[in-house]
Amino acid sequence: MDAIVVILTWSSVEVTTAFAKRAIIAHQLTNCLTEVFIDRALKRAAWLDDQLKSTGNTVGPLHGLPLSLKDQINIHGIESTMGYTAWIGRVAQRNSALADILESQGAVLYVKTNVPQTLMSGETFNLIFGRTVNPFNRSLTSGGSSGGEGALIALKGSPLGVGSDIGGSIRSPCAFNGLYGLRPSFNRVPYTGSVNSLEGQEAILSVFGPMTKSIEGVREFMKSVIFGKPWNRDPMALKKQWDEDAYKLVEHGNGVQLCFGILWSDGLFHPHPPVLRALEIVKNALLAKGHKVIDWEPYKHGELYANAKSVFSAVGEEDFLADTVPTGEPIIKTMKLSDDEPVKWPAKKLNVEAPMLGSFVSADTKLTAYELWQVHKQRRQLRTEYLDRWQATASKTGTDRPVDAIIAPVAPYPAPPHGQFGIGTYTVVWNNLDYPAFILPVTKVSPELDPKRPPPVFFSDLDKQLYDFYEPEIFANAPVSVQIVGRTQNDEAVIGMAELIDQAVNKQKGA
Repeated sequence: MDAIVVILTWSSVEVTTAFAKRAIIAHQLTNCLTEVFIDRALKRAAWLDDQLKSTGNTVGPLHGLPLSLKDQINIHGIESTMGYTAWIGRVAQRNSALADILESQGAVLYVKTNVPQTLMSGETFNLIFGRTVNPFNRSLTSGGSSGGEGALIALKGSPLGVGSDIGGSIRSPCAFNGLYGLRPSFNRVPYTGSVNSLEGQEAILSVFGPMTKSIEGVREFMKSVIFGKPWNRDPMALKKQWDEDAYKLVEHGNGVQLCFGILWSDGLFHPHPPVLRALEIVKNALLAKGHKVIDWEPYKHGELYANAKSVFSAVGEEDFLADTVPTGEPIIKTMKLSDDEPVKWPAKKLNVEAPMLGSFVSADTKLTAYELWQVHKQRRQLRTEYLDRWQATASKTGTDRPVDAIIAPVAPYPAPPHGQFGIGTYTVVWNNLDYPAFILPVTKVSPELDPKRPPPVFFSDLDKQLYDFYEPEIFANAPVSVQIVGRTQNDEAVIGMAELIDQAVNKQKGA
């Protein structure tokens, strides 16, 4: 008997309505939204439906797709408070370049999502909207600073969203919420017209990138944005078309036999058992597909991290005080729960503060212009040395090429309890090098599969604290991901390799 194929079609209004309803439910569960403008989105969706009906053509590759945005992306007539009380009532007078491009490609914008005050934190909390929690376990963080996006998309309140990343702010929320995502290279996705912290700091740039439950969504977002010619709207955007040959891995053996380096530890912190198990799953899946895997030795990751801290903290607290002093709002220096918050702590805590603000920035970290120049000079030298190390791996891969990509943890742990995200070394180093990094969900924490392992030789007292902190029950069922890291401006190849790895992992799991 011949199979019957049923093709279902939905209008943009129907799809927007469905995701809008789901977004409201997600917000009730996790407190993930800041701005909600669904009536406006439905008018836009109706217009798109009329265009398709009257012309027979879609507006663009994102035609009719609801798309959520991190709070800092300006939309005409909508607030972007970025967690500052002084910014309440400050309405955007025009769209950001990215919002314009997404609409030009047919997207429907309908909600914006929560961020930490200043953006510079690995957890999402501010004094306007409060704390965003993890949909897998409300006692765990959803990450930051794109934590609202992470929670919303994990609960299917959005099919595709935009986060930003200057030190891990796309990658941590993706990893902690079981999503796919990409931290692109500098200036591939337009930033102009959006609000930000550390404005004027241009050594280590914040970048926008996609967050989604669909691996194809990452590719389609990047292709659509680049097809919109962002260099015509943002003077910093590179005039670089989508490179289909790079995506098809032409310079990487056409994807037939790749060699990956696995970073088991960054030499600063030993990852927890579920993170190591995720790396092992990926390694075994790649070997089963005939690819090669070698160990990646971290090169001066501590120096790269310290260098980034010097860049971010060069003006001390001045950047934050400019936006908090007008209303007397305190600068949030810890993400620890207050006594009146409904989410309770687990018994065991890690005695560290969120690094992006709590230890990166203080009144004592200010540098003179000359001192900052020396930091930039050191950064340039470190980037050169790291490139040389990467090139030198050609003698170890057996492919006549250097390592094609690095597979690394996103953090030494899965989503930690609130206030306990204190280690950003596994993400910040790639921002400093400007290496694109793709987040790939692999597994979830299992107390049976992830018991505590014997203690390693610790790198430091804090590394021992991290080891002691791990109890499988605290993290049970939390998503665990890895990041696929490539060389700067090699974004298309990183996407192609991530898709290849995802297929290998899913085949290994029998998916």
